[in-house]
Amino acid sequence: MTEYKQIILDIADGVATLTLNRPEKMNAFTGTMMLEMQDAFDRTDADDSVKAVIVTGAGDRAFCAGADLTPEDGKHVFSSGEAVEDLSDPRVRDGGGLLTLRLYQSKKPIIGAINGAAVGVGVTMQLPMDIRLASTKARFGLVFARRGIVPEAASSWFLPRIVGLPQALEWCMTGRVFDAEEALRGGLVRSVHEPEDLLPAANALAREIADNTSSVSVAMTRAMLWHNPQYDHPMKAHRVDSRAIYTLSRGADAKEGVASFLEKRAPNYPARVSSDMPAFYPWWDEPGYE
Repeated sequence: MTEYKQIILDIADGVATLTLNRPEKMNAFTGTMMLEMQDAFDRTDADDSVKAVIVTGAGDRAFCAGADLTPEDGKHVFSSGEAVEDLSDPRVRDGGGLLTLRLYQSKKPIIGAINGAAVGVGVTMQLPMDIRLASTKARFGLVFARRGIVPEAASSWFLPRIVGLPQALEWCMTGRVFDAEEALRGGLVRSVHEPEDLLPAANALAREIADNTSSVSVAMTRAMLWHNPQYDHPMKAHRVDSRAIYTLSRGADAKEGVASFLEKRAPNYPARVSSDMPAFYPWWDEPGYE
């Protein structure tokens, strides 16, 4: 277990569990939490034993009750607190967005186990997670308009892609808090569970990934599904697909995938995300790759 101040990172049997760990503050988000979560995802990306990451909150009240508005080391969670005239100044960038952009780039699949209240950044930090499960005790609130601000953490990009524009507009413009069943109907979460069943369900899903899939295939698939839909023509996605199929089909994991299927046994994929990703990854950072 890696030691942090405001999160817990526990890695066991191929699954990393990252727990927001400020239960006395309903796991409210701070600059320290942001930096620790970024570091934790650097660790899980670099650790080839990790096949999936679960993110949840400590205690039984909250996943994350939003930003802690108490200044930390004299600084607001989203900025330095200083007046800045140039809006391109790095000090203007919000902490939630710095975190969600890091999660977006994760090479490992991320499963959110939303165990309680999730408000403000407690919701928006979930959006780059690949699969979200909720407890019946979970409550969600994109409350920004009720605080005189706007959705942050790049949620104006993520949220409509996940739940559709009409649902995103309703939740953001009303700023109301809604329950897990509404989150399920709206497509924000995949399933709703009794509190005692939430982490077992998340772990079962993580185990299904860890025990049956190639980590390199999952990392490539995750990147393709997050990045390719933004292209203006399917031909661009076809070029990425073609390069990926051509490259991976000649690799050791494809051989093992076929052999384990024919031999009716569990696979043992040899390729590693840290060293065996295709040479053209990450393709979206290369101008003119298509």
